[in-house]
Amino acid sequence: MYLNHVSHYLPKGEVPNEYFSEVNGLSDEWIVERTGIHIRRKAGEGENTHTMAVEAVKAGLAGLPYDPADIDLIVGATYTPHDTIFTLGHAIQNYMDISGIPVLTVSTACSSLINAVEVVEGYFAMGKATKALVVVSEHNTAYNDETDTKAGHLWGDGAAALFISKERQHEEDFEIRDVITGGAGNVGKAHDSVTLKPVVGGIIMPNGRDVFINACTYMSKVTEDITSRNGMTIEDIDFLIPHQANARITKKVAENLNLPEDKAVSNVQYLGNTGCAGCAIALSEKLPDLKKGDRIVMTVFGGGYSYGAMLLQV
Repeated sequence: MYLNHVSHYLPKGEVPNEYFSEVNGLSDEWIVERTGIHIRRKAGEGENTHTMAVEAVKAGLAGLPYDPADIDLIVGATYTPHDTIFTLGHAIQNYMDISGIPVLTVSTACSSLINAVEVVEGYFAMGKATKALVVVSEHNTAYNDETDTKAGHLWGDGAAALFISKERQHEEDFEIRDVITGGAGNVGKAHDSVTLKPVVGGIIMPNGRDVFINACTYMSKVTEDITSRNGMTIEDIDFLIPHQANARITKKVAENLNLPEDKAVSNVQYLGNTGCAGCAIALSEKLPDLKKGDRIVMTVFGGGYSYGAMLLQV
């Protein structure tokens, strides 16, 4: 598979740490020390998971090396849906105005990006599609309780779009060399460490320590797995893009892998935790710095303890 283009959208609204000092009593210093977050983006009035996703797609169309009408598969990914019936994927189909193609939306919490790409891989393998659009979008602040001192200060909003083809379309395409996903829903406190029950309440994270331990464990392990099964060592990685949840998690994963910290890409400090969109946004932001031959591992972990990795080569 080949990544033809990636683009992103960030809402203009910004929420600094000082806001939470007034709302829930947490200081800027306390938040930075424990999360690395200084500021996060927040969707404005009239914005939602669908509208942000459409903007991310719009941003990518100009760089697409083929007619958008050739897209024959759309996969949305989110755990913060605007609508659970007219889903994210169908909202993008409506915007693209492409008829008669497979359209679906997946959710495996913050690892949904890699699962969505794996769905594309399956459709390609079955000969049911040749050009796909994966759209990841999170409207965390719509579900967030800002007064929650455990997790209310973590969340940000944003979206990204990945255009993927079965065959190479342009010399600047990135090769998607491998994809791995897995579930660890039977491990630790996976069943209630991070939950979002719309009929009960918003996002809560009562067992943050358990999330931290397992996120560091599984993101490190799946990174080692995907490199070794592709004949690589960790030293061969030019950039690691971990799930953008917490700067301490990123630092710990890099330490576990003996990877120089400057190879670990991070945007959580100025975007907050943007859920399953975070890694894709980070890749889109990193594009100007990448050069031919660079090898990138994206590694993710989500509530419910889903995890995965994707190996890209520029």
